[in-house]
Amino acid sequence: MRRVVIGIIIAAVLYFAVTTALVAVWMDKDERPKVDAIVVLGAAQYDGRPSAIYAARLEHAVDLYRDGVAPLIVFTGGNEPGDRFTEGGSGARWAQEHGIPSDATLVEEKSRTTYENLAGAKRVLDTHLRRNRLKVVVVSDPFHMFRAIKQADDLGFVAYPSPTRTSPISASHVSLTAAVLREDLALGGYLITRGR
Repeated sequence: MRRVVIGIIIAAVLYFAVTTALVAVWMDKDERPKVDAIVVLGAAQYDGRPSAIYAARLEHAVDLYRDGVAPLIVFTGGNEPGDRFTEGGSGARWAQEHGIPSDATLVEEKSRTTYENLAGAKRVLDTHLRRNRLKVVVVSDPFHMFRAIKQADDLGFVAYPSPTRTSPISASHVSLTAAVLREDLALGGYLITRGR
């Protein structure tokens, strides 16, 4: 019994060491080739106003658009029960208020998870562009990049990471550590459920 417990502890330590290393390496990756679209992963909105975390992602996506990375931005994310607005709709409105043309914005408004954000973005882009192997730049927080790009690749995108550097999570060491640990767990959950 003791060997089993020790084996479980060693496996858990190794798992967290590997996933934390992957998350940490991908936090520094920022790739901006010319692509078909920029995909902004959803985050909280409050009665149509993006949270500070979401606003940081939106600002970064707008900068990428202005730099000519892509002609389209896809805003993703649904809403919580009782919300009047969706994350995707709030993001698109915010971008348009900051000078992005409405015909350069696409919206996905039903997703609740990272995988659903990306799958919804793929459906929207497939309908809009009707192209194989769409190339996208994915915008989220740095700690989120490894899993987001892995899931985008699994959905058939050619995906590149471009994390925001102004998220309030990145500014707080305690928040960042907690976010990385959540990512470690989320990655394990995704790898386990993907095989089913």
